Amino acid sequence: MAKLDRNGVSIHYEVHGPNNGKAGPTILLSHGYSSTCRMWDGQIAALKDRYQVVVWDFRGHGESDYPADPALYSEALTVGDMLALLDLVRAQKAIVAGLSLGGYMSLAFHASHPERVRALMLFDTGPGFKKDEARLKWNETAQKRAADLDARGLAALNTSDEVKLTRHRDATGLAGAARGMLAQQNDRVIRSLETVTVPTLVLVGANDTNFLAATDYMAAKIKGATKAVVPDAGHAANLHQPALFNRAVEAFLAKLPAV
Repeated sequence: MAKLDRNGVSIHYEVHGPNNGKAGPTILLSHGYSSTCRMWDGQIAALKDRYQVVVWDFRGHGESDYPADPALYSEALTVGDMLALLDLVRAQKAIVAGLSLGGYMSLAFHASHPERVRALMLFDTGPGFKKDEARLKWNETAQKRAADLDARGLAALNTSDEVKLTRHRDATGLAGAARGMLAQQNDRVIRSLETVTVPTLVLVGANDTNFLAATDYMAAKIKGATKAVVPDAGHAANLHQPALFNRAVEAFLAKLPAV
């Protein structure tokens, strides 16, 4: 299994692409919190003949390392992991995409490295919070999740579809990621929405009630964004309605200007 060494932290990644030796445009797919890159298997199969598809496991998840030091989990380090992956596959620009926490980190990556982003695809996600009290409430939930993982281990995980696909060695990394990556420090990401000028797909499952308002907000704030709602799908829209999800993604990708 391929590993990226990030200052002693091993990051699991996979590169899937055409067999003709021509990589095609690069798509970087980031999974949701407590899931792994396995949630993207259906998209890998649909896209790998025309695109270089890069998937990976966040630090603290799946086949990546689970650092003991809490300081080794953060938004900035996650963005750094994404940049290192693009450098590794020699992608000067990429279509940066993710679901839930992966979507938030995709926006965080754009806020830090807009010159490396050809397009954004944001699935069942939100941009964070402008109001301190709303962010504090979110962070309290993240801290409670971490404490539950500390107390009950992997038994604390929910049984949502994207989580059921996963395999983690233990819960220590997930607890660290909840405290350092799921919790948010400021309003940097949400305030960056109006700076996004690349083509952007904002997609949500019709039944993902927790993220419908956030989807509308992002679609309104990002100039020229394409909004898609997948019927009869919840938070893991790509797993609940894979054919409809892939159709929306491929329709968006087909309209991207040639590099």
